[in-house]
Formats: sequence, structure tokens, C-alpha cells
Amino acid sequence: MTDDARAKRTQTLATAAKAKSQAKTAAAEKAIRTLVKRGEPITFQAVQREAGVSHAFLYNHPELRGRIERLRAQARPVPAPAPAADERNTLVLALTSQITRLKKQHREEVQALRDALEQAHGENLDLRRELARRSLPGQVQAS
Repeated sequence: MTDDARAKRTQTLATAAKAKSQAKTAAAEKAIRTLVKRGEPITFQAVQREAGVSHAFLYNHPELRGRIERLRAQARPVPAPAPAADERNTLVLALTSQITRLKKQHREEVQALRDALEQAHGENLDLRRELARRSLPGQVQAS
């Protein structure tokens, strides 16, 4: 390979790497804006997940790192407003209904397991009796 071809190839790779880095930077910036709009906490992990970039990429870019650290430091836990009485009642009714349904489902599953266990015990007893019946005379029977 000639020096000219090598230089051209190196330049092409450098250009591609720069474009890839710029695309990742843009994705990270967009992710930060999206998280802010949704009111979600700005963390390295959240930005990584939203942008599809690595932690190392975020930590190795001083501008992105500084921005994430500033936004993370600004985050103050804001207590959620208390739901109105109607919302609480609706929530209580929905959860009560769900608990009732789950309890019924649990009872049915437990009963099905008990029935299966009872059937297995019966089959086991039948097999023991058949084994005892087929045993040769004079052999000691296990009980």
C-alpha cells in the first residue's frame, strides 16, 4: 500500500470516527432534553439508556459529563401532590378488586395442587399394594 493510499484510508477512518462521535453526542444531548421534559432524574445511567451510548462515552466527554453532573445536582425531590378523595377511593376500589381476584386465583391454584397431591398419594398406595401382591412369598414387606 502506498503512502498516499494509507493517508487517504487514515483520513477516511478519522472522518468516520468523528461523525460517529458527533452522532453519539447529539443522541446524548437529545436524551438529556427528553429526560428533562419528562421530569425524570438526570443521571449517567438514565442518559446512557435513553441515548444508547456507553457510560465511558459520557464520562470521557467533558461537556456532556459536566452538564449531566450539574443537572443531577440540581435535582430536588419534589413530593407528589396528594390525590383527591375521588382518586383515592377509585384507587382503593381498584386495588381491593385486584386483591380479591388474586386471592380467588390463589385458592383455586392451591385446591388444584391439593387435588393433584391426593391423586398422587392414591396412585402411590395402589402401586405399593400391587408391588406387595406381586412379591414372592417369604419376602419381607416394606410398609
